[in-house]
Amino acid sequence: MNPIPLGKYRHYKGNQYEVVGFARHSETLEDMVIYKALYGEHRTWVRPLSMWENPIEADGKTVKRFEYVGGKPNHKEETV
Repeated sequence: MNPIPLGKYRHYKGNQYEVVGFARHSETLEDMVIYKALYGEHRTWVRPLSMWENPIEADGKTVKRFEYVGGKPNHKEETV
C-alpha cells in the first residue's frame, strides 16, 4: 500500500512533479518519496515522506507543500 497516491503534484511554488515511487533510507529506515520534475531537465529527487505531507507556512497562510493534481502525466520521458 502506497502512503500517498502515485501521480502528479503541484508544489506550493507552482512547479509540477510526478511521484514515481517510494523507498526507505538505508540508515534511518525513514520512508522516502521518489519524484521527478515535470519541467526543465526532469531531474529525479527524493524527499522524506514526513516533509512531503507536512503543511508549511507561505505568505502568512498554512498550505500543503505538495497538492495532488491527478494521475500520470502525458510526457515521453521514462520514469524511475
